[in-house]
Amino acid sequence: MPQLIAGPIFSFLISSTAVATTLAGPLATALGYAVFAGGLYLASSVFSPEQPKVPKPDDGSYNLKQSVPSLAYVLGTAKKGSDYVFLEEKGGKAHHIMVWAGHRIHRFVQHYLHDEKATLNAEGGVTSPGNYDKDGVSFVHIKTRQGLNAETAYSDVVTAFPTIWNNNCRGDGLASVYMRVATVDQKDHLDVYPNGMPEHSAVGDGALLYDPRKDSTQGGSGSHRYNNPLTWEFSSNLALMRLWHLCHPVGGKMAYENMYLPDWQSAANVADQNVTNRSGAIEKRWHGGFWFRASNDPIEVGRIMDEAGEMVVYERADGKIGVHAGEFVTPDVRLEAKSIYSIRVDKNKRRANTVLGVRGRYVNTAKDFITEDAAIYGDPYAVVDDNTERTRTFDNAAIQSHNHCQRKQKLTFVRANARRVSVVAAYTADGVRDIPYRRFVTVHYPSRGLAEAVVEITSSVTIDLRNMRISFSGILVSSSLYAFNAATEEGEPGESVEPLPDEGVPVPTSFVPTIQTEVVSGGATAAFINATWTFVDDTLTYELEYDRTSGSTGVQSVFSEAGATQVRSGYLVDGEEYRVRLRAWGGGSKSEWTDYVLLTATADPVAPGPVTSVSVDVSTPSEAEFGWTAPNSSNYFACRIYINTVNDLGTATLAATEYGPPSATDLRVVTSLGAGTYYGWLLSINPSGVTGTAVPTGSYVVT
Repeated sequence: MPQLIAGPIFSFLISSTAVATTLAGPLATALGYAVFAGGLYLASSVFSPEQPKVPKPDDGSYNLKQSVPSLAYVLGTAKKGSDYVFLEEKGGKAHHIMVWAGHRIHRFVQHYLHDEKATLNAEGGVTSPGNYDKDGVSFVHIKTRQGLNAETAYSDVVTAFPTIWNNNCRGDGLASVYMRVATVDQKDHLDVYPNGMPEHSAVGDGALLYDPRKDSTQGGSGSHRYNNPLTWEFSSNLALMRLWHLCHPVGGKMAYENMYLPDWQSAANVADQNVTNRSGAIEKRWHGGFWFRASNDPIEVGRIMDEAGEMVVYERADGKIGVHAGEFVTPDVRLEAKSIYSIRVDKNKRRANTVLGVRGRYVNTAKDFITEDAAIYGDPYAVVDDNTERTRTFDNAAIQSHNHCQRKQKLTFVRANARRVSVVAAYTADGVRDIPYRRFVTVHYPSRGLAEAVVEITSSVTIDLRNMRISFSGILVSSSLYAFNAATEEGEPGESVEPLPDEGVPVPTSFVPTIQTEVVSGGATAAFINATWTFVDDTLTYELEYDRTSGSTGVQSVFSEAGATQVRSGYLVDGEEYRVRLRAWGGGSKSEWTDYVLLTATADPVAPGPVTSVSVDVSTPSEAEFGWTAPNSSNYFACRIYINTVNDLGTATLAATEYGPPSATDLRVVTSLGAGTYYGWLLSINPSGVTGTAVPTGSYVVT
């Protein structure tokens, strides 16, 4: 026979419902059920110090370092940091091992470093963000383990620290992340690690769940077995999460044999129903995801799932644990006026109790799992009265869809403003004894305005066997309680602030390097590079890099003053070709280089005078002797001799260069010439290679 102990204690044990309080009733003695559910479950909740609250989604954005952290559990898909179990450095590399979840998971979906999405190559090297990959070398590597029963140790750590970490350090049953961070050159440190040591977090598909619909031994179809977790699969179905939690040591500590699985199959089917959101896309009715720690109050953890999935967990008459799914069920219990001893109807029309709008918060999976405000359901400015409860806030860590949040906001709005009913009925009336196991009942009491009214039970059901009466409270609802037209009711979610990507120090623009000269000691001139660019900010300095294209002297660089728009190089080797580029520095970090610009150093741009008295002697076979008089130019350096078989200087070949002083008579013999007619040109040059006017020799015949 059902016991007399009322349901509020029971609500500590199993469920905090989707409505105000738990639907319980004469389900078993609280003490007996507490033992049934796993021992000191009730006592720990009531008499021990308050347990930590279930973490908010945003609480997982950092990695925890403490001696013995409480294990984390992930249901559905969630983004979170990890708990450190190893952090050592050797050979310029820091080795991090972190536990992401204290159980086997389905997979890691996306890695983040400082909340930036990371892209990995086949070896686990981070290739994006690009600052972690320099010239094809990845300075950060990430590897993972899913938490199998027999895992594999991270070989890199075993190799680096064989005395403290060996192949037995596998992390069996722990989903973990290994991150190796390499040291870089000091000048590149802020470029590669602009935010310091990378802070890792990840999005992952969490625990594998038992699905009785896929168990052929429980009326389903498939290979799932509740006593063999290796047959389970990943799911974000909230009903399956709740079933897992009731039967897990961190939850209800119950056995699957004590679950009324047909109820759970029905709840899972309801959760898997398709609904259409405001954009026309299809999503599942009651799906979600969140994470918590083993130290969190299991009552609070269960409440999150019950609330998000519109579930009510209860104990059946046969002692098994069933669940009312998140759907409207036509009542099969009907109370008539003749069976009701007393009834109280509160129309709930007081302004102070009227909720004008419901604010909601949900986890936006499309925006890196940040918590956002949903559109307000209702009109909080409809009534001007300071005594009116304008809004109520709905917040649930497991909800990951705006449509899901809006549907829950509507239910919160409807229930907050619904008429309240309290009923005391005869325990001997037809069907009354089923009330403790029902969520909806029909009450027909026309004189109080209740004609075939549907009541959703929101309190514990009390049975008084001394007076043979049963009592409960609830709210009046309609059969369309769960109806929702997304096109007209969902509303448009607000915009959330998205952090702009760090673009780093800007690459210089309008970079223009030129060769300039100046007079140095002794009256000689020297060439240097003067570079200019567009001003950006007073805090930036610029580095000009230049080196010979021949590579004979190595790279040289010079820095500008802060806020300057030009910088000059040192003196250049006259006549050599240089490649030049520029980059900016700011805050210890630097930009990318500009493209190379090729320049030729010219210390003396003034051409010498032309040579005179040009002659050619071809008396010796296969040879031509060229004669000339150097110009009276102080910057004369040498004479270049060009020859061609046609009268075209543009296609002529440089045959020889003869060095000498100004005003001197000089000559040069060119040998190994084939017989034939030739044309010659003599050009004077200065030390910078600037040529004077070409003087032709005319045609000559070599024998």
